[in-house]
Amino acid sequence: MEKETQEEKLIRLARRLVNPERARILIEPYGRGKGYWFGGGNLAEGPGGDIFLVGRYRNPGDSTTGLAKGERGLELAIFRSSNGGQTFEKILSFSKKDLGFDDYDVLSIEGSALNFLEEGVELFISSEKANLFYPPPFEDYQKPGTGVWTIDRIAASGIMELRNQPVRPLFSSRDPQHLHVKDPVVYSPSSGGTILFFCTHPFSWSSSNSAYAVRPRGGGQFSEPGFDFFPRGATWDVAVTRVSDLLFLPEWKEIWGGEDLSLAFYDGAECLRDHEQSTWGVPRPRGYSCEELGGLAILPSEDPARIERISKYAPLFISPWGTGCSRYVHTLRTKDGILATWQQSQKDGSQPLVMNFLSWQEVREAIEKKG
Repeated sequence: MEKETQEEKLIRLARRLVNPERARILIEPYGRGKGYWFGGGNLAEGPGGDIFLVGRYRNPGDSTTGLAKGERGLELAIFRSSNGGQTFEKILSFSKKDLGFDDYDVLSIEGSALNFLEEGVELFISSEKANLFYPPPFEDYQKPGTGVWTIDRIAASGIMELRNQPVRPLFSSRDPQHLHVKDPVVYSPSSGGTILFFCTHPFSWSSSNSAYAVRPRGGGQFSEPGFDFFPRGATWDVAVTRVSDLLFLPEWKEIWGGEDLSLAFYDGAECLRDHEQSTWGVPRPRGYSCEELGGLAILPSEDPARIERISKYAPLFISPWGTGCSRYVHTLRTKDGILATWQQSQKDGSQPLVMNFLSWQEVREAIEKKG
């Protein structure tokens, strides 16, 4: 019997964590059916030990058609758990009106991320905003009733104080290659500081890519973004490669030695629109915009420039129901183990937020040297 490779051990750990059979529905969307979601946020542990969850409720609506069609991302919500993630209670809610500022009305709320700091807490929010326009000579590509995606930030001394603080712009772009920026992901490297990953789209909406910016320890500003660190894949993820989470894994170094290692979860898709499959070909889930599938990469030494794709030829995380959509994975290391949440397609087409948990014993069993 051939000895298991280290890559196979990492895949085993990731699949035990993002496991649709073990997962339970944590937050239901506001309706059942295609276009109803909850997710696109993260888990964060507060200074008192409570676990907080942020995400957005999404109802049907398609920004690609313009004319402000549908409700789309209509509410950003923050939940709190005082029992280690067993149950969550909604404590804050933000409407599209709440998150607009100046002349920029919010058409749709998108991905978000909470981050606790020594001085308090910050909330990163992405949204599609009206009264933002495509740069010349691409004005005609913008459909009536659509806007541009940007990322904002709210900072406060405590979680409940976020409600009373102003929304400040953080990242936007005028470059046609990555005109739209959205879906912030917070990562705190062991060396300190913050790495903020996020998703980008060109003016043509023909792909979805990943970028990152760095804020050093004690620094107040992020660096200029790096846009080319994680190229799109060549097969199942040729149209979409969107980093959704990084999980620092010191247990790997303890067992195997070598460098620090993080698992990078990402959303991938073969195309931006669903394509009919040939009856002569091999049937398979083919991710597309809003119905992405899940992939895995590794990040040695917490250096984004060294990211290595594992799921080269096929996705690793597929829902057994609906379209197969399994996306927006987020993880949290706790004293008892690792919590994971993600949006998972159901038979009726909805995407509730689901959760799974692995104890530290299960984590070590997945990556141990035996076998």
